[in-house]
Amino acid sequence: MSTLEVKAEKNRAEILYSAKTGSSQVRILFHYIIYTLPKVKRLLKHWATVASQCVNEELRVQALNSIAGKDFHCQGGAVFAVPYSENEELLLKLIVAYQTLCDYLDNLCDRANCLDGVAFRELHESLLDALTPGVEVHNYYLSYPCQDDGGYIAKLVEECRQCLVQMPSYNVVYPDLIQLAQIYIDLQVKKHIAWEHREKTLIDWANSHLSGHPSILWNEFAAASGSTLALFALFGLATQRKISRSDSQIMVQTYFPWICGLHILLDYFIDQEEDRAGGDLNFTFYYSNQEEMMNRLKIFIREAHTRASQLPHPGFEKTVIEGLLAMYFSDKKVKKQGIHKMARELINESGLGARNTYHICALVRKII
Repeated sequence: MSTLEVKAEKNRAEILYSAKTGSSQVRILFHYIIYTLPKVKRLLKHWATVASQCVNEELRVQALNSIAGKDFHCQGGAVFAVPYSENEELLLKLIVAYQTLCDYLDNLCDRANCLDGVAFRELHESLLDALTPGVEVHNYYLSYPCQDDGGYIAKLVEECRQCLVQMPSYNVVYPDLIQLAQIYIDLQVKKHIAWEHREKTLIDWANSHLSGHPSILWNEFAAASGSTLALFALFGLATQRKISRSDSQIMVQTYFPWICGLHILLDYFIDQEEDRAGGDLNFTFYYSNQEEMMNRLKIFIREAHTRASQLPHPGFEKTVIEGLLAMYFSDKKVKKQGIHKMARELINESGLGARNTYHICALVRKII
């Protein structure tokens, strides 16, 4: 695609947005900052209290650390409750519980000196159980070196289930949720096994899925698989009556792989320095050079906006895309690594809305 064609495509998306979004973004951001974030803080405080009751010391440490160190995941995910005012409390409880479970499991795979793929898959079975009310709860620690969590995972699973059974269209979105969760679990298991097997296993797995996503690279599919945003979007959809399978599938196609991929690639983009220092896996390192990385990120920004603009009410998705850019690029890591010029270039690729959201986000970071 030529430069002129790219510019024309951007202009078309902006025209569609301006016709459909109105002032909805301002309302979403105001409500989120003033009302939603304090509620998330209270929910996380509750789960920290539950986590402190883990009997095993290592599990207790990882549970508490995952809440303290990854609270921004729940804070970010909570924005998906905002468009559904009548069900916001219910969605917040569900999103915080599910994301807290994801973050805890991630810590268990990262931190507790275990490289057993079988143990990781058994732990992550809880994510499927959390989405499936009525199934028997498993022994998630069967092959894991630490055991007694005082019922911590079981309580998170039950919280999710109690929320889901109250949603009138949950059965409609359930197949897509399970598929997304399975992909997420596959990624988590494969990216935490022994380093000598990790890279090839990940590449082979991701490549096996690319026939359904021919426009992206293996590392981009893997990145998209690590995002929970599509699940949260489906949670919101499940609170609505009279939705169809087509509605659910369109929502998935809007988020996966483009918005989800952008989400995780931005996360890796700002973590480049610390991942190099720690020798950690980073999906942006698989681009051949910096120019390719920037070009691919711009494609993800454009595709995310294009997909979102085709929804009947795209204002929220536009806010999500611009919010991702604003949240990650207002992080102090950006300036510290000297990548602020690249960040500005990517914000400009998204347009005026992203620039305005960035300034709001930068101000909020100074306040809270």
